[in-house]
Amino acid sequence: MQSSLVKFPQRIVLLGMLVLFPKTMSMAAEPIDSPRPNILFVYTDDQAPWGFGASGYEQAYTPNMDKLASEGARLENSFVTTPVCSPARASLLTSRYASEYEIYDFIPHPGHKLYDPDQEVGLDPRSVTFAEVLRDSGYKTGLVGKFHLGDWTQTVNKKYHPHTHGYDYFMGLTGGGTSPVDPPLEKNGKVQQFTGLTTDILTDHALEFIRDNEQAPFLLSLHYRAPHAKWLPVADEDWAPYAELNPEIPNPDYPNLQTGLVKKKTREYLASISGVDRNLGRVLDLLDELNLREKTVVIFTSDHGYNMGHNGITHKGNGSWIVKPYPPTTKYVESGRRPNMYDNSLKVPAIIRWPGVVKPGTVIDDTTTSLDWYPTLVEIADATLPTDHLVRGRSLVPLLKGNRPADWDQDYYGEYSMINYSQAYMRCYRTREWKLIRDFRDPSRDELYHLAVDPNETTNLIDKESPQIQAVISELTERIQAKMREVGDDLVMELTQEQ
Repeated sequence: MQSSLVKFPQRIVLLGMLVLFPKTMSMAAEPIDSPRPNILFVYTDDQAPWGFGASGYEQAYTPNMDKLASEGARLENSFVTTPVCSPARASLLTSRYASEYEIYDFIPHPGHKLYDPDQEVGLDPRSVTFAEVLRDSGYKTGLVGKFHLGDWTQTVNKKYHPHTHGYDYFMGLTGGGTSPVDPPLEKNGKVQQFTGLTTDILTDHALEFIRDNEQAPFLLSLHYRAPHAKWLPVADEDWAPYAELNPEIPNPDYPNLQTGLVKKKTREYLASISGVDRNLGRVLDLLDELNLREKTVVIFTSDHGYNMGHNGITHKGNGSWIVKPYPPTTKYVESGRRPNMYDNSLKVPAIIRWPGVVKPGTVIDDTTTSLDWYPTLVEIADATLPTDHLVRGRSLVPLLKGNRPADWDQDYYGEYSMINYSQAYMRCYRTREWKLIRDFRDPSRDELYHLAVDPNETTNLIDKESPQIQAVISELTERIQAKMREVGDDLVMELTQEQ
């Protein structure tokens, strides 16, 4: 009998603690002389944890990202809850797992071949985002760039629009992706055709927002589309560092790796990152020009990571093989695809500059997740966490101040239910030493890595029969199941019971 889970996006599931919460009322605007800092939250798309110079990756030309890291703190073990766009973004904004909102994979936009106008998926407007909390505490809130949490262009009430989720101002992408040049973007409630490089255009409007709101505390979420593919064209100055580069690739001896293609993609990918870096410099320069540097907390991170030939694949959680011929396919996965929860898909750059609070040059290796940004931003803003919305993250402020709590949990739990193109219902539990990945659609795809001796996740130990390995598998399986119960992961639990 076919499991009903195969079509689970069409189901309406009642999860006991989900988002049946009223919106809070807005408060009066903050006075001009408020000591509360501005917050600039820069969020890139598909940027690998190795995709900037300060990470130790010398081939990336990212002077502004590197300078920002030297002026603040860099989080070396920053994870996201899901390694694809929409669920990662839902988790960031709500400090909840995206499965709690029935967002399992990326949301196809109108025009995408997978788009179904009868299948409505988006972030429930009854959720409570950190933007709402800051707005209601007196912040002027703006989002420039990519949202990717539901299409509002096909609905009258625009219930998935950023305005519904706490942003006073929005200018940017109406769906999940657009061209790197001459993009159609929404401004003033209308989709318009713009001319120029998308990264530059978004920055232009971010600068406009800062100038318009320099007299009151603001939250600006600047969500770049880059370095999401397609990567070219870029500005000449962004291509220049890579025009003659013969990139070193992470594992050139990987069997059947298409080395030439990896190098070509690496150059283009890095050039796209350099375009973001150049524009980050424009924003930081404006903060200096307006004397806002000391009054503004700057955070730089990404929605998820990226692979570039690592483990024979490219892309993120919905990875693709970059070897020829492709390895043998499995029952639920299309040929050429490699759903995964590798660290390079789950980890992201994470930098925070907080003048007067964070010591310049700080490096934090504690495990953190995207769930943690919500309570961190609320604490930075001296706001109050909502009483009608469960926040799963923990504030990073103690770590940033050098006061790590003795009970800081270094473990990580993640989820990815791939439903677009292929099926892979994956859950992951990671300690500092071990990492177990379970695919509840196809257990033959389960993986176990001994990170302490194999940090690059090259050797899957899942079939080893040693007592130690079996004990680790048993323990981490129990932890996965406990987290599934905790977050109300009913759909995967149902499938587990059917197997």
